[in-house]
Amino acid sequence: MLDTMKKVLTLTILCSLALVGKAQGVLSLDSCRALALANNKDLLISNEKINAAHYQRKAAFTNYLPSISATGAYMRNQKEFSLLNDGQKAALSGLGTNLAGPIGEVATKIVTEYPDLAPFVSSLSGKLGAVLPELDKTGSSIVDAFRTDTRNVYAGAITLTQPLYMGGKIRAYNKITKYAEELAQQQHQSGKQEVIMSTDQAYWQVISLVNKKKLAEGYLKLLQQLDSDVEKMITEGVATKADGLSVRVKVNEAEMTLTKVEDGLSLARMLLCQLCGIDLSSPITLADENMNDIPLMTPDTHFDMNTAYANRPEIRSLELATQIYGQKVNVTRAEYLPSIALMGNYITTNPSVFNSFENKFKGMWNVGVMVQVPIWNWGQGFYKTKAAKAEARIAQYQLQDAKEKIELQVNQAAFKVNEANKKLTMASKNMEKADENLRYAVLGFKEGVIATSNVLEAQTAWLSAQSEKIDSQIDVKLTQIYLKKSLGTLR
Repeated sequence: MLDTMKKVLTLTILCSLALVGKAQGVLSLDSCRALALANNKDLLISNEKINAAHYQRKAAFTNYLPSISATGAYMRNQKEFSLLNDGQKAALSGLGTNLAGPIGEVATKIVTEYPDLAPFVSSLSGKLGAVLPELDKTGSSIVDAFRTDTRNVYAGAITLTQPLYMGGKIRAYNKITKYAEELAQQQHQSGKQEVIMSTDQAYWQVISLVNKKKLAEGYLKLLQQLDSDVEKMITEGVATKADGLSVRVKVNEAEMTLTKVEDGLSLARMLLCQLCGIDLSSPITLADENMNDIPLMTPDTHFDMNTAYANRPEIRSLELATQIYGQKVNVTRAEYLPSIALMGNYITTNPSVFNSFENKFKGMWNVGVMVQVPIWNWGQGFYKTKAAKAEARIAQYQLQDAKEKIELQVNQAAFKVNEANKKLTMASKNMEKADENLRYAVLGFKEGVIATSNVLEAQTAWLSAQSEKIDSQIDVKLTQIYLKKSLGTLR
């Protein structure tokens, strides 16, 4: 799913860039949005958080499955374990030698009491004398057989563990990771809306300054024409030098205003380039720069708060946070419930003890069930569960508070849309009046019935009305964007 989303986003950006190339460097609002979404570092970070949450969810699911582990060890001991003590070793090693004395005493006693048996005893003693060394060897072999040779010890084990019941901890943890992945997606969506809104603000700020630059250039040209006319009138003696100075002061002010607008426009373009990931020094042209009047849509300020709650990523994020804290209560409670697991092992050692002590690797398997039951912890589980429930209630209160604030925000945004449209209507009427007033002033000045100061006042009023109209148009655009953002419908 994530790969598909990336492909769609990449395709969108490529299409936007293709449109930009066809338009000879002209950027539309949609192109700016696509570039900003593709180059915003916060969005790239939040996308990686989605990937991390996705793989954490997959990792959590593996807790349902059996786990297999292998363990190996080697140990060098200073001394060897011994099953026989030193006396027993000496007795067994000299078994024949130790029997020679008692046998000789018995033979002497028999010969003394029964002289007739002397030949037989002598023959038997000779045979036993030949057997006794063999008994020494046999005793030594017995001592060797009892050696453990445990100075070098090797051990290995393969263990399989299958959880059977963990108090609901595994199920709760899987739900937490599922909610966490969705939470990361909602935060990414919220970040996208913030980027779109910032891009739109920068875009329309550039459009506003472009129009104000045209306005400032036209106003300066008008004043320069007026200055030329006044100079001619001063030469003819129908105007005073004071009139000329007043006009020149206004010309200087218009030049300063134009310089400020040009500087502000350059900075606004740089901000838009920075948002779009374009080099700040790149010359860019926007598709709406040549519009004399910005096209405005009829605002629809009717809204349903349930729709806003459903669309706002912040609300969904808090709902997910509430569910996560609810599952954390289950995880905390599970720590103090019985847990059952099935275990299987295969263990091998060297030396092995399955056929006495042998320097060979031999092993065995075993299967069992492990049960762990907490008995007494002085109420620790009860207190921790209560603390987890308190955190879950905090998340619920935060959700309720966010809903109340969003309701207020939506109403404020709708109010501002209506207010901006009223201001635009008033600004349009003022512009019509200012146009008419300036026309009469210029005509009267040419006829010589209106003073220069009145013309300057009419021009200033016209400039103010035109500037206010531009600001009102941009304000209508932006308030509509803010309303969509507050309703969660900004795409």
